[in-house]
Amino acid sequence: MLYKFYQQHIFPHLLNQVMQTPALMDLRRELLLPVQGEALEIGFGTGLNLPFYQNVDLIYALEPSTEIYQLALDRVHHNPFQVRHIQAGAEKLPFADNSLDHIVSTWTMCSIADLDQALKEMFRVLKPSGTVHLVEHVLHNENRRIRQLQHLLTPVQKRLADGCHLNRNIEQQMLEHGFVFTEKQYIAAKGIPAPGQLMFLARATKSAVNPV
Repeated sequence: MLYKFYQQHIFPHLLNQVMQTPALMDLRRELLLPVQGEALEIGFGTGLNLPFYQNVDLIYALEPSTEIYQLALDRVHHNPFQVRHIQAGAEKLPFADNSLDHIVSTWTMCSIADLDQALKEMFRVLKPSGTVHLVEHVLHNENRRIRQLQHLLTPVQKRLADGCHLNRNIEQQMLEHGFVFTEKQYIAAKGIPAPGQLMFLARATKSAVNPV
């Protein structure tokens, strides 16, 4: 009962504050300015990405948590383009095959319960000419001490941060599901504790071969 209260009434506000760290807002800007037309945003959260979409007509805001989406309503109502809330998980996307030009994920893949299934769905609904735009905190492959700390802290982090994993290798998992990177960079975000500091900012398309 206490944990459910935390998830519904405390964590959404903590998330809203933490994700406004200046370094993270700068990464949002870099990632989202090229997005045009219509886009699906996986894990819409509290709508912090909205100011950085400069050439968008419609955002499909995929957010399963009603409590978190409630905190986005003011931003949505004062937004110049259409935002359509979709209360669903990333593991089963309510879109037709090859139907989306853009899919956006900002600090969301860490907390999807079945990331492999979500990536299969993203591959399915993305057009052959479409792009996935993502920025995520990831496993630190080059620093053994931090990597060990990430593995150690992840069980606690999952409880405190609604399923968030500190130790996911997002690049590798996307490659395994048929995505090809057209742009990628690893960035140490200022003001973020070491276990969650390494960010992966990338853009990816579908490979010509559908993964098994």
